[in-house]
Amino acid sequence: MSSRLYPMAAGNFAIGTGMFVTAGLLGPISTDLGVSRSAAGQLMTVFALAYAVLSPLLAALTIHLPRRTLLMLAMGVFVAGNVLSALAPTYPLVILTRVIAAAGAAMFTPTSSAVANALTTPDRRGRALALVMGGLSVSSAIGVPLGTWLGETASWRATLWMVSGLGLLGLVGVAALVPDVRIPASGRLRERFEPLRDRRVMAVMATQLLVFASGFSAYTYIGSLFDLPLPALLWAWGLGGIVGNLLGGRLSDAYGPRRMILIGMSAAFVFVALIPVANLALPLALLWGFLWGAVGWMIAPAQQFRTVTAMPGNVSIGLGLLSSAQYFGLFVAGLAGGVALDAYGRVGVITLSAGLGLAALLFTLATYRAPKLVPQVTEPVG
Repeated sequence: MSSRLYPMAAGNFAIGTGMFVTAGLLGPISTDLGVSRSAAGQLMTVFALAYAVLSPLLAALTIHLPRRTLLMLAMGVFVAGNVLSALAPTYPLVILTRVIAAAGAAMFTPTSSAVANALTTPDRRGRALALVMGGLSVSSAIGVPLGTWLGETASWRATLWMVSGLGLLGLVGVAALVPDVRIPASGRLRERFEPLRDRRVMAVMATQLLVFASGFSAYTYIGSLFDLPLPALLWAWGLGGIVGNLLGGRLSDAYGPRRMILIGMSAAFVFVALIPVANLALPLALLWGFLWGAVGWMIAPAQQFRTVTAMPGNVSIGLGLLSSAQYFGLFVAGLAGGVALDAYGRVGVITLSAGLGLAALLFTLATYRAPKLVPQVTEPVG
C-alpha cells in the first residue's frame, strides 16, 4: 500500500511547502515587491481563496478523467504556477500566478485523499489518509524551514524555484507508481454541493473552516508574533505536525475521530493563548511550537475520517468539500489576521486566533455527537 501512496504524499509535500513558506518570507517579499508585511501575507490569502473556490469547479470539470491522469495534470499546473510566481516582476502579477498554483493544488490534494481511500481497507483508512496528507505536515517540518532559510539567504524567488522542483519530483512519482483509479462521482456542479443539505456534513465543514481560521491566523503572521529565530520555530512546529498527523491517524482508527478532534482543538486553544509566554525564551518557544504543531495536525486525519464516515457513498465529493472548507478557513485567517495585525499588533492576532479556536471548540461540542452504541443481542445457548 505505502509504495502507491508515497508519491501523493510527495505531491502534498510540495504543495504544503509552496503555501506555508509564505509565512516565513513576509520580510523578503515585502522588501522586494515594495509592499507591507500584511500585504505580503495576502499571497497566502489569495492562494487559499482561489483553492476554495476552484476546487469544486475543477472537480466537476475533470470528473471523467482517470484519477492518475488528473493527479499528473494537477501537479503540472501547480509547478507552472510556481515557476511563473518566481518570474513575476510585480505584486499584482505574483498574485495572479498564485491563483494558477492554487488551481493545481485544488485538483491534487482532494484527489489524492480520494485515491488513498479507494486503495485501502476501512481498518487502515485513518493511517492511509494520514500518510497522504502527511506530506503537508512534513513540508512544515522540512520544506518550510528550508524554504525560509533559502529565502533569507538568497531570495524568496529561489524558494519558489525549489518548490517547483519538488512538485516535478511528485509528478514523476505519481506517473511511475500510482495505479489508474476510477472513482464514481457526479459531474454536475449542483450535485457536488447537495451534501451540504445534510446537517452532519455542514457541521464537519464549519468545524474545518473554524479550526483552520484559528490556527493560521496566528501561523500566517507568526514572524510578527515572536522576537526569536523564525526558521527554528517553524522547524519545531513542523516536526510536531509530523508526529501529530501520524498519531491522529492511528488514534482515530483506535478511538474514533470525535475524541481526537475535541482533544486537538482544546489543546490548540490553550497553546495559542500561551504565545506571549513562549516568546520569553527560545527553548520555551521550540517546545511550544512542537506541541502546538502536534495538536493542530492531529485534527486533520480525524476530520477526514469523519467526512468519509458521514458520506460513505460520496467520498470524493466529501473530501473535496472538506478541502474547500479548509482553504476558506485559511482565507479568513489571512484576511482577518492582517486586519488585526495592522490595527492592534500581535495582541490583536493572538486574541483573534484564540477566539476563533474557542468558537470552533464550542461549535463542535454542540454539533458533533458521540455515536450511539447499538446493543448486541446474543442467541441463548442450548
